[in-house]
Amino acid sequence: MDKYIQCFKNALQMEDENVIKSLNYRDAGWDSVAHMVLMSEIEANFDIMLDTDDVIDFSSFNKGIEILKKYDINL
Repeated sequence: MDKYIQCFKNALQMEDENVIKSLNYRDAGWDSVAHMVLMSEIEANFDIMLDTDDVIDFSSFNKGIEILKKYDINL
């Protein structure tokens, strides 16, 4: 989970883990550019390649956890 949270910290330049855990797309600077940075962070840190549909569906912190389960990553 720490690695996942760190991806959000790096991509969105945020430090508050409580805020990060409640984030949804379009909150706190999570725009389309930050979204692509976040996807790159996740792919690099978890050594995966996200499907295009998963990149599009990745709309919140919690949805991301659900999506990563498809890649055998349990947070």
